[in-house]
Amino acid sequence: MSDGFQFSEFLSGFLAEAGDLLAVSSKSLLAMDETARGGRPNARAVREAFRALHTIKGLSAMVGIEPIVAIAHRMESALRGADREGKKLSAEVVEALLEGHKAIEQRVRLLAEGKVPPEAPARLLALLEGGEEGPRAPGSAGTPVFDPRVAAKLSAADQEQLAEARAAGRQLVRADFTPTPARAARGLNITSVREQLKEHVDLVKVLPLAVPRTDETPGALSFALLFTAPPELDVAALAARLELQLAPLAQVVEVPAENLPEAPPDDEGELVPQAARLVRVEVGRLDDAMERLSALIVTRFRLAKAVVDLQQRGADVRELQQIVAENARQLRDLRSAVLQIRMVPAAEMLERVPLLVRGLKQSTGKRARLEIDAGKAEVDKAVAERLFPAVVHLVRNAVDHALESPDERKQLGKPEEGLLRIVCFERGGNQLELSVTDDGRGVDRKRVAARAGREEPQTDAALLELLCLPGLSTREQATTTSGRGMGMDIVKRIAVDELGGELLLETRPGAGSTFTLRVPLTVTIVDAFSFLAARTRYVVPVALVEEIVEIEPGQLIRGPSRKPGAPAQVGMLQRRGKALPLLRLDAIFGGASALEPPEPTKAIVVRRSGQPVGFSVHRMLGQQEVVVRPLDDRLVRVPGVSGATDLGDGKPTLVLDLVALAASTLQKSARGTA
Repeated sequence: MSDGFQFSEFLSGFLAEAGDLLAVSSKSLLAMDETARGGRPNARAVREAFRALHTIKGLSAMVGIEPIVAIAHRMESALRGADREGKKLSAEVVEALLEGHKAIEQRVRLLAEGKVPPEAPARLLALLEGGEEGPRAPGSAGTPVFDPRVAAKLSAADQEQLAEARAAGRQLVRADFTPTPARAARGLNITSVREQLKEHVDLVKVLPLAVPRTDETPGALSFALLFTAPPELDVAALAARLELQLAPLAQVVEVPAENLPEAPPDDEGELVPQAARLVRVEVGRLDDAMERLSALIVTRFRLAKAVVDLQQRGADVRELQQIVAENARQLRDLRSAVLQIRMVPAAEMLERVPLLVRGLKQSTGKRARLEIDAGKAEVDKAVAERLFPAVVHLVRNAVDHALESPDERKQLGKPEEGLLRIVCFERGGNQLELSVTDDGRGVDRKRVAARAGREEPQTDAALLELLCLPGLSTREQATTTSGRGMGMDIVKRIAVDELGGELLLETRPGAGSTFTLRVPLTVTIVDAFSFLAARTRYVVPVALVEEIVEIEPGQLIRGPSRKPGAPAQVGMLQRRGKALPLLRLDAIFGGASALEPPEPTKAIVVRRSGQPVGFSVHRMLGQQEVVVRPLDDRLVRVPGVSGATDLGDGKPTLVLDLVALAASTLQKSARGTA
């Protein structure tokens, strides 16, 4: 490993690209694992995994992370043999490759946390070298003699790869690229050059080199790119197109002079490649853009309020109102654009699940077939990062608790291989619905009730409430997979408490279960209804509201009188022939405004565990975009309050999670009645 990561300024870019490449290699290795167990080759998966690992190795060498270089090189060597000779990989070799992939992933994660990754385990390296065609020993293909100025920066794996390429008749090339403002303006930088080179050659090493400062090269940094190319490739033409300066091969390896390629012509009229169509942006910068947009929205509220005040004083504000309206439309468009930048495919969030399921199958001895259908659903990056741990817990529970063993499934007349299906789609344009379904044994109500010390639940909603109790587990002893009583509690905390969403359960004995998560696509800037309960103003996200109805005197059924201090005044509201619980917000939050409140006129209807619940309010103020500021301090957090916002008057307004508030209030009311 290089001392102190002397090229640490490239580390953030490395982490971003390594994450994408690891996702590609994971998918390819899992495809190889599936076909290897069936005794079939998978040439396409082998090539895709090889390219991804080869790029990871080159990037790791660039930032001086030798442990990853060593692991990736040995994995690459095994894959190279399979690709070159058309051989299928055995299940044992694929198992070793997956273990190597996991080791690389762990070291990338440590780098992201600012820690130094450990050296590659000798046992793992030996295991990878025992593959179908392990890496040749240095010198076995006629080791080249390297120039000392370059050899000092080449690892043994790099030298070995060059030796193998030379033995296979490939061209060994060094090309230098010096970034300049003029080249950057034409879309040529080290990233775009490297990406275009990879389409034609095999990159071995990218070495940053110091160069004398000039007016043309103010950065004082150049890059030496070492690569191997097919014998038929016109390297000189490729170098000219990418504005690379070919260096004599003697600086890479001592070879006869007649094998030197010609220097590229110095022609400024060469075809300039197009700039890359993708730009990597750190999430922190997106968060900063969202924060500034949030400030603009609050300022717009203040401006609109000031215009209303001027109008009430008799001023002519017609032109100013038009400007405010136009500004509101522009901010909505800007909000949409910023949110689109933050959105990531739901499929990307779920791409690590297959590897998780494979590990669970090995640790539990169960057989499971995973199906993922994410379609084109997208979700905010921040929501995806918070939601994924909940998905992990649901998947673990499904494999470890729900699916039966192969023998048990055979006795029940089921296929020995269980089915685990994850479906994800956008719901109503502002929610993401994700369901995890299994065809296992279903949730045992009696066992759950006994473990919780409660009465047997009669509905799936009541059963889910027991499953989400902190510390509840149906396992007698904890294993590496489950049994600590934290799984469903964490799922509920993430989906309901943190994201303001909903968690549902549908289960049938012997047929399986479906856990459904419904969460907002974004949680920073949301469309919300503002309203008055008594004399206090609140807001609620539009995504949580099913409908808003008028309260007619004949529709309202009064609840029984309650003692002073009762948690809520609960009545019933007739809606389309059915009665639903009606809760009074002014009574729930109490205070002076609740002593002699006026009669409510409207009800906001939400769904809790699939059942409608109404909240009576006194006046709807309108719909608008609001900036939600979460209440992180545990001392001021209250069930049913997801945050606060500023509606332009400088005063905090509570943002309500009416689903969580309904659950908390009805539970208190049930205990009060008992």
